[in-house]
Order: sequence, then C-alpha cells, then structure tokens
Amino acid sequence: MIKIAMIEDDVELAVVLTEYLKQFNIEVTNYEEPFLALSSLKLTTYDLIILDLTLPGMDGLDVCKAIVKDFDIPIIISSARSDITDKVTALQLGADDYLPKPYDPRELEIRIKTILRRFNHSNIQDEVKNKAFILDVDKKEITKNGKYVKLTAAEFEVLSLLIKRDGFVISREDIFDNSDLLNQDYESSGSLAVIINRIRQKIEDNPKEPKYLHTIRGMGYKFHNE
Repeated sequence: MIKIAMIEDDVELAVVLTEYLKQFNIEVTNYEEPFLALSSLKLTTYDLIILDLTLPGMDGLDVCKAIVKDFDIPIIISSARSDITDKVTALQLGADDYLPKPYDPRELEIRIKTILRRFNHSNIQDEVKNKAFILDVDKKEITKNGKYVKLTAAEFEVLSLLIKRDGFVISREDIFDNSDLLNQDYESSGSLAVIINRIRQKIEDNPKEPKYLHTIRGMGYKFHNE
C-alpha cells in the first residue's frame, strides 16, 4: 500500500482524489491545516506529499521549505496558481513535480508512481516483488513470475488496466471508458468476454477455475495479483 499525505484545504477535491487513488492501492490522508500536517509527519511515515500552495495560516511554499528541511520525502505541488514564479520557486525549494489545477486525476496517479519509482522506496520494491504479474508501461510488457506474457494489443490494454486496479471490481463500462482500442461494438457483441477468456487462457493454470481474473456477476471483473 502506498501511503500519501495530502495538504489541501479544498475538501471536495481532496475527497475526489482520495476515492480515485484508492483503486490503485494508494491510501491518502488529507490535512486541511498545514501546521497539523507538519506535526503528523513527525509521527507517521508517508511515501509522498501532495501539497497545495494556497493554504490557511501558512503559505504552501513555506510548507514545502519546512518539509524539505526536516524530511526526506518526495513532494508534488498541486496548485491553481498560474504564476510561473511559484512553480520555479517550488522546484528550487526541493519539490519534485508541479501539477497545475485543474488536472485529470489519472495524470496525478501516473506522476505519483513515476516519482516513487525514481525514489526507489523499499516498500514499493517489496510490493512489486511479491506480485506474480509485473506491468511495464514503457515497454508495454506484462510478465508473470518473470516470464513474458504474449498478448494482443486489446488483451494488453484490458489486462494492464486490471493489474493497475488490483483487488478492485472493474465494470465493463469502466473498461470501455479507459480503452483506446475497445468501443461499444465490443460491448454489444460480447467481444469483451472473448478477450477476457483469451487472457485467462494465457495467464491461468486452469482457465475454468481462475486464480487471478475473476468475473463478478452483474458488476464486472476483479483481478488478484498474488
């Protein structure tokens, strides 16, 4: 589980991001007050900070400076400020990324994982080592226990989404919404079920009794990367 501290006084946005990131095995704890957040960092270990710049009682740039001074933890600035000076200052202070609002939560998820790979945190490494399936987005490859799984483009797209959302039920509609290759013709013709069956043939020891890719009746599919 990736643990993130978010310092954001927009409660509605914090709830949206927390719920979205949860499906990627990312646990977010939000702090509306920067002083409370700084105190919590002394008691709780987090993998990454998401920091707004416009905060009550303390400017976000000062919060960034305090975090960099006392903690070795990556920081993503999430801000509606459009002044390039703020971006430059934040990065000079030691922030690792700057994401201007508004943005797609999917971009935040990718940036979080990219930064954590670069920081090479041990808990991320351990989590990956314990997984049967490893997704390499850059190479567009999936391996099972170290062995390359040969997939068509559509199969890769579906399986990679399931791997990213390990442990969560993914609806058919969600698969189509996140697919560049599949469309509603696949849904109406039942071809998604065909793709799922082909994936099972390639990854399961016994496709009729799947260990990894499960159909949840009336809801969609759930993937267990064990």
